[in-house]
Amino acid sequence: MKDIINILLLGSGGRECAIAWKLSRSPRLGTLYVAPGNAAGFGRNVDLDPMDFEAVREFTDSHDIDMIVVGPENPLVAGIADFFEGHPVKVIGPGKSGARLEGSKEFAKEFMVRHGIPTARFMSVTDETREQGLHFLESLSAPYVLKADGLAAGKGVIIAPSLADAKDTLGDMLDGMFGNASATVVIEEFLTGIECSVFVVTDGEDYKILPVAKDYKRVGERDLGPNTGGMGSVSPVPFADEEFMHKVVTRIVEPTLSGLKDEGIPYKGFIFLGLINVNGEPYVIEYNVRMGDPETEVVMPRLASDLVDLLEGVADTTLGIKKTEEDPRAAVAVMLTSKGYPGQYEKGKPMTGLDRDFGPDTLLFHAGTKTEADGAIVTAGGRVLACVAYGDTIADAASKAKAAAAEIDFEGKYFRRDIAADLL
Repeated sequence: MKDIINILLLGSGGRECAIAWKLSRSPRLGTLYVAPGNAAGFGRNVDLDPMDFEAVREFTDSHDIDMIVVGPENPLVAGIADFFEGHPVKVIGPGKSGARLEGSKEFAKEFMVRHGIPTARFMSVTDETREQGLHFLESLSAPYVLKADGLAAGKGVIIAPSLADAKDTLGDMLDGMFGNASATVVIEEFLTGIECSVFVVTDGEDYKILPVAKDYKRVGERDLGPNTGGMGSVSPVPFADEEFMHKVVTRIVEPTLSGLKDEGIPYKGFIFLGLINVNGEPYVIEYNVRMGDPETEVVMPRLASDLVDLLEGVADTTLGIKKTEEDPRAAVAVMLTSKGYPGQYEKGKPMTGLDRDFGPDTLLFHAGTKTEADGAIVTAGGRVLACVAYGDTIADAASKAKAAAAEIDFEGKYFRRDIAADLL
């Protein structure tokens, strides 16, 4: 690949903003385009729908793009990497066959069973096997985990507190609660432990592990209230020590990659392992086929290596000779959200405080923002902005991130003040 690389990054959220920031710091980056992007300004925004593959190809051809980095899961599950098969542009992300690891919970669970990867007991249920599903629920202990098989914008997992609730929820899901995504429902045994996110980047032959992170999914403090796309994140994760990560690598990462190869599934890109630590033993909760959000907002700041160089290794199958280094400092992200999120919320609220000088240890990653014609930045989503800070300790980073979160304002702003508190 060329010394200077032009990149098209697909997506518009906090994850893509953090990736754009990291790419923009590389001396090997030519022009970075972000489609559709947000108000952050780390690259040139392009009014392009990531799901319109023809339009993406036309833009790629007319702007001398060398590499497409796919942020969200939908284009990957829909087959954007296959669409560009044989095209000179390199796509960072798996083809449709590999993207099933995220696109179908049923496929992912059966893949884990085939390759001896530790995960919770489960059963896949359709309308035809509804009765068997009810019997399987009766064999489990409360609480009960029910997952829509297909993509449901991060909201397709329901934890039911009682058997009656679980049975009602199964019926609602099979009857179309998440549309076609819940035509098949995966019922899982509930595992008790602490979750973390492990990110692997692979070229199909070799792999590198990026900084480990932990996110906070519930909207309310003390992990109360409904699930969200993520209210904050922290890296490193104290319990993900050398012993734990050795188990992750030998029992999960390497069997996953060898399983893909054994099944003839080519895979170039990120694998996000959603893990749970059960008394020191790692289990897979889910696979994702892209970086996580809001974990990327702390992973990218802690990745000390050149991201363009790493992605070139993925594209050219030379990842084995690349080096990855971690910043020794901690990073904490606190997400500012719109009033009402994850339910109904209003957009278009003017934002203030974004121009403050928070110092070199604080970063602002836009998630749901847009720039108006007059240059004003307004809210444009449920999750609006990630305030990210470095610190010598997790406590130090959390304190700085929360201080920045308090300074930025918009009508209805909300954030959790207890991000990282459980690790202190």
